[in-house]
Amino acid sequence: MPAAGKPVALTLRTYKVGFGDCFLLSFRYPTFERHVLIDFGTTGTGDDEAATLLLRIAEDIRTVSHGKLHAVVATHRHKDHISGFATKKNGKGPGDIIAALAPDVVIQPWTEDPRAALDATRATATQQEGKAFAASLASMQSFAANLVAGLPSLRTTLSPAACKRLAFLGEDNIANLPAIRNLQSMGRRNYFVNCGSPCGLEALLPGVSVHVLGPPTLEQSQQIRRQRTADAAEFWHLQARASAPAAESAPLLFPAAATYAARSRPPQARWFIKKMQRLRAEQLLSIVRALDEAINNTSVILLFEAGGKRFLFSGDAQIENWSYALSKPAIRELLAGVELYKVGHHGSLNATPKSLWNLFRHRGPANAPDRLTTVVSTLAGKHGDARSGTEVPRKKLVEALRLDSDYHSTQDIKGKGRISEEIVISLEKQEHA
Repeated sequence: MPAAGKPVALTLRTYKVGFGDCFLLSFRYPTFERHVLIDFGTTGTGDDEAATLLLRIAEDIRTVSHGKLHAVVATHRHKDHISGFATKKNGKGPGDIIAALAPDVVIQPWTEDPRAALDATRATATQQEGKAFAASLASMQSFAANLVAGLPSLRTTLSPAACKRLAFLGEDNIANLPAIRNLQSMGRRNYFVNCGSPCGLEALLPGVSVHVLGPPTLEQSQQIRRQRTADAAEFWHLQARASAPAAESAPLLFPAAATYAARSRPPQARWFIKKMQRLRAEQLLSIVRALDEAINNTSVILLFEAGGKRFLFSGDAQIENWSYALSKPAIRELLAGVELYKVGHHGSLNATPKSLWNLFRHRGPANAPDRLTTVVSTLAGKHGDARSGTEVPRKKLVEALRLDSDYHSTQDIKGKGRISEEIVISLEKQEHA
């Protein structure tokens, strides 16, 4: 008979949100349950249910959790991970439903600490450096908003595929203020975490050890800083202004000079303007890709241990985030024993580095005991390009996952009205020696 203070099973519910993440972990004890929601967002579902899907999922979470969430984890601020936390003025948004479940703790990366941009207490090598980095992340949101607003003017210059990539990356990086404010206020206590810090789950989940493996602070690792500029905050601040759509009434640079109407410009001028517009659009695409990677690398990485089993949830962490954890022998040993892995960044290749994948000793053929389980929430065709080897989910990675693990994908959840898959894992085993 298991002790009252140890869970006997874990039910993982993977919700079919399209391109996004939403996972509900339900730890079952002999006399009670504990529920942890990790992310809740989407940037597209691929069907006609997008308008109501997040509400349906929020209602399902309320039913399954019996009206009580014990913790919410928002791994990072991308729309496809937090849009479901958005509230509405009428109080009937999906985020209103989640907030009503009164989570005891809300966990976010240290970069989300609202104090960080002011006093850099989550600090870094120096307060000024920390302030610049936190402020640069905030300025990225303004940059993304201006980029999306200016997209119509780029459609005559860029290919449809490039416009689609810009639109996706820009919209995913726009600050979702209702969701962010809701996350800051819904919990009894907020934890802004970094590698090695406490996260508040220790007291909520008896018999479960929780390790925060990422993100590192800048003091721990500089690799999460993608833009190595003298003043990162100023860099993004200037880019945000530069990308803002020009006002129709903006003053001319040389007001007294004669000008050509757009249709009557000389051919050489039209050629030059088109080339410059294309160059600017390509630069914007390059910048927004760097923006996207920088925010991905602030992802919270959590490893749960219970009943001798280990479960890894890594948000969208990419190699720059992983590098610090993978440099620590003790963490590498923890990772080696993982039996369930939530595949990073919806199946992108650089979110599951080989140095991580090769650590998993439970990889193996279909008949292997305690074989690794992998779970990915994704939607093909939303991000990346197969011709350049950047498509998500990445074909090569999916092939490896299918070969060496019990692979579960939200794309395989079929059936009208079906919105989730359940994986039940028994924890009634002796702890590892």
